[in-house]
Amino acid sequence: MSRRPQHERRPGSIPHRHHAAPEAETKVTLGRVLKSEWIKFRSLRSTYWTLAAGIVLTVGFGALLCWAMLDHFSQLHADERASFNPTDHSLRGYYLAQMAIGVLGVLMFTGEYSTGMIRATVSAVPKRLPVLWAKAIVFGVATWVVGTLSALAAFFIGQAIFSSKHIGASFSDPGVPRAVFGLGLYLTAIGLIAVGLGALLRNTAAGIASLFGMLLVLPLLVEALPSSWQSNISPYLPGAAGGALFTLHGDANALSPWVGFGVLCIYVVAALVGGATVLRRKDA
Repeated sequence: MSRRPQHERRPGSIPHRHHAAPEAETKVTLGRVLKSEWIKFRSLRSTYWTLAAGIVLTVGFGALLCWAMLDHFSQLHADERASFNPTDHSLRGYYLAQMAIGVLGVLMFTGEYSTGMIRATVSAVPKRLPVLWAKAIVFGVATWVVGTLSALAAFFIGQAIFSSKHIGASFSDPGVPRAVFGLGLYLTAIGLIAVGLGALLRNTAAGIASLFGMLLVLPLLVEALPSSWQSNISPYLPGAAGGALFTLHGDANALSPWVGFGVLCIYVVAALVGGATVLRRKDA
C-alpha cells in the first residue's frame, strides 16, 4: 500500500499554513512603542485643541500685554521705565500657556485610564515602562517644538509692538536667545511633570489639581511664611526655578538660569520615577 506524499492534500481540505513569524516581526521594541504612542497622540482631537490653546495663550496673551504696556508706558514712573524689560514682558503669556500644556500632559495617561484603553496598552507592552518612556518622548518633542515656535512668535510680535516707541529689544541682545529658547524648554519640563503626575495619580482631576497646586498655590503658601524662609524656599519651587531660565532680570534671590533649570529637571525626574513605580506595581 502506497502512502500519499505529505505535500499533496486531499480534495476539499483546507491548506495548512505555518504562522511562525520571525521573532523580529513580533518583538516589542521602544521604536514600535514610540510609533504606537505617536499614532495615538496625533489621532486625538484634544491634542490639537490643547496645543492650539497653548500657542494662542503664549502669543496672543503676550501680544495683548505688550499692547497694554505700550499704552501705559508714558504714565510709568521714571524708575519703572528704566527697569522695564521688553523681552520678559513679551514672554509673559507663558503663565497661562503652561496650564494648557499641563492639562494635555496629564491626559496622556489619565485619558487611557478613563476609557479603559490602558488595559490594551499594557497587554501589548507587558513590561509597561516603555509605554511611559514613549509617551514622555512623544509629548516632550511635540511640546518643545510648539513651545519654542510660540516663544519666538511672542518675542518678535512683542518687539514689533514696542518698536513704535523705540523700547523694543533685539534678538541679538545679551541673554535674549537664552530667554526665548529657554521658554520652550520650560514648557517642555512642565509638560513632562504633568505626564509623570498622570501616571502616578491615574486620575485627570487629581493630576490637574496637583499640577496647578504646585505652580499656583504653593508659591502663595510660601509667601505666608516668614521672610527668611521665603528667600530659602521660593527659588526652589518649580515655577520660580524654571522661570530663571527665560527671565533676563529676575529677583535678587533667584537662581542662576541653568541652575534653576537643573532644579526643575529634578522635579521632572521625580514625577516620572513616581509614575514609573506606580505603573509597574499596580494593576492597570
